[in-house]
Amino acid sequence: MLKREDKPKIVKELKSLIASHRTVGILDMAKMPARQFLKIKNTITKDGSIKIKMTRKGLIARALSEAGKPSLEKLMEHVGNSPAMIFSNGDPFELFSTLKKNRATSSAKVGAVVNKDITIPKGSTGIPPGPAISTLGKVGLKTRVEGGKIAVIDDKIVLKAGQPVTDDLAAVFSLLKIEPVEIGIDLSAAWENEMLYGRDVLNVDVDQYLRDIELAVQAGVNLSLNTGYLTKLTAPLAIQLAFWRAKSLCLAANILEKDVIGEILAKAVAEAKALEAKVPAIPETPAEQPAQS
Repeated sequence: MLKREDKPKIVKELKSLIASHRTVGILDMAKMPARQFLKIKNTITKDGSIKIKMTRKGLIARALSEAGKPSLEKLMEHVGNSPAMIFSNGDPFELFSTLKKNRATSSAKVGAVVNKDITIPKGSTGIPPGPAISTLGKVGLKTRVEGGKIAVIDDKIVLKAGQPVTDDLAAVFSLLKIEPVEIGIDLSAAWENEMLYGRDVLNVDVDQYLRDIELAVQAGVNLSLNTGYLTKLTAPLAIQLAFWRAKSLCLAANILEKDVIGEILAKAVAEAKALEAKVPAIPETPAEQPAQS
């Protein structure tokens, strides 16, 4: 139980962390199992650039209000009943990405929904023959006994992403010690440099974002070239395009110009050979024989 004399120390520590870090965030720990939380925490905080502090909602509110940055108090709108504070030297998007990448696995309860396909690979299960054969068979696994142990014959997807875990699957996962459920720390909101970022803003698909930027650049270049509105980026492309268009015009109209004359002559030779191939050969007239005396 938290003692009264400990509360000012905790608030002081939180204020110090706020002052010494670029990004301050609020975590929702309501559905986070302790084992998985510790595993993720140890991974993301090992280099010291990220710190996590769990404490009471009231102490978080006090630390935010006394930090000397009024905009920080808006974080209280995102504080749930089981909160924690996270501090980072990176920006909010880097922090969210780090939390998204570092997830822990958990055993599956009946009704739990997985976010990826679960495949049970072929090979030995290490389990001796017995009732386990029937348990595995209920989810469509084909088995045989190899070396005194049950072996799965073929790889099999037993659960698709988005589908709930059934009673039979829960029994198989428990038997094979498979933890199919991924659990991550939920960042509700983050603050940086007087700006507050909600989860919906931070949850960016980086790959899709880069693809969108590439498409936007391509569309901008096309618009610039097609309208003749040149920029530092598109001017060299416009010059190249104009050159190729002029060259195509010269070739089509047989305009003799030093940059295309070689290609025009080559085209003429090719056309002459094609024409020659279509004209039937004229038989040679036999030479007259000299009259004999």
